[in-house]
Amino acid sequence: MQHYNVKVYSNVSLRCFLTGTDEAAVIEVLARRTIAQRQRIKEAYKLTVGKDLADDLQGELTGNTEKVVLGLLMIAPKYDAYELRTAIKDIYEAGEACWGTDEVKFLTVLCVRNRNHLLRVFEEYQKISGRDIEDSIKREMSGSLEDVFLAIVKCLRNKPAFFAERLYKSMKGLGTTDSVLIRIMVARAEIDMLDIKTEFSKAYGKTLHSFINGDSSGDYRKILLELCGE
Repeated sequence: MQHYNVKVYSNVSLRCFLTGTDEAAVIEVLARRTIAQRQRIKEAYKLTVGKDLADDLQGELTGNTEKVVLGLLMIAPKYDAYELRTAIKDIYEAGEACWGTDEVKFLTVLCVRNRNHLLRVFEEYQKISGRDIEDSIKREMSGSLEDVFLAIVKCLRNKPAFFAERLYKSMKGLGTTDSVLIRIMVARAEIDMLDIKTEFSKAYGKTLHSFINGDSSGDYRKILLELCGE
């Protein structure tokens, strides 16, 4: 399974790093992966390019985007019960409990802690603040920071639902965001596409198959439907 993952990262995920720096794609690829998967992406990049991914991205990105991406590439330590309380306190004081938002504290908590730890943080945070963590992020942040932090939270809570939302947004309205659609369909085809299709139908009242069928044509449609499993 590990060999399969590295192959997928090399052929799909790493493409956004190797063909120029698409900031939105970089954030999307890293935010939706687990900490272990991000480390394997770094390893695959090193094997493919012979350079350190963090060093290369540091030279390409600026501002908050650079902070978020480098935070996502950090190696996470293990956390105990004390660290859980500290994390809850940090994000509460960084957002709801103060004027303005301390993005660094949010970054430190969300980017370098594992899934089980963060799910407990979100649960306790709501008890303390009276507000869901996603609502707090929407209230306190904007732009790329809001997008990446929401992506992290949504992926942690329900990854198939997150991908279903991304696919829906890539196809709704006029035109199709082909890069997003292709990236997700290829990367998830043999992993959790069945779950993604279930979440898509649940959220939007139509099947993923019907959306693809109505939004694409020709061989492109055939390939997407094959990846969809229809």
